[in-house]
Amino acid sequence: MTKPTLNLLPLILSFLYISGGIVAAEPTVQENFIAEMCFFTHYPEVCIGSLLPHANAINESFHEVARAALAVSLVTAESAKANMLKLANLKGLKPMEYGALKDCIDQVDDGVDRLSQSVREMEHLGPAHGGPANGDDPPRGEESSWHGSNVETWTNAALSQVQRCAGGFSGRTLNGKIKTLVQVEVRNVEQILYNGLDLFRIFTNKLSIASDDV
Repeated sequence: MTKPTLNLLPLILSFLYISGGIVAAEPTVQENFIAEMCFFTHYPEVCIGSLLPHANAINESFHEVARAALAVSLVTAESAKANMLKLANLKGLKPMEYGALKDCIDQVDDGVDRLSQSVREMEHLGPAHGGPANGDDPPRGEESSWHGSNVETWTNAALSQVQRCAGGFSGRTLNGKIKTLVQVEVRNVEQILYNGLDLFRIFTNKLSIASDDV
């Protein structure tokens, strides 16, 4: 993987610090690593903002940045499900709105289950299962390929579930506040999930290169 020119990374990080109400400071090595990895994702600024709180745990580990991205995806999906449940309990919902919401909640719930499996499976690709402490040289072999395939399959399935949820609100009949709120939730989860998949693929690409060098 070739690193891009990253002269603007300190500005991006400072912008995110300021927007979060924190005084901007010189980015740390860990924060710059996150920014470098997020450069290759679908939504770099969303990626940086979601992973900066985990900078110390991620350090400069390809495994940990992928694991953190999937864990954030899980938390985001769980939050979306909780918010949709609140919407479903509002008084005055139209029958079609309630039905679409119920189907949407079921889809997101399935996505949460898949993401939970992905996060657990990532542990089989970490330092405790053959890689060094920094996670830069992940475990190799058929077993790691199998675990990696599971993570990608389940995460892709979660993304599909969330997109099906959005599809349930595609008709004009459902236009209104509920649809708008659901679309915001879905879009948030979708962006985080795309980024998680991007970072996971960077990690597995490094794993593949390491195996080829053996």
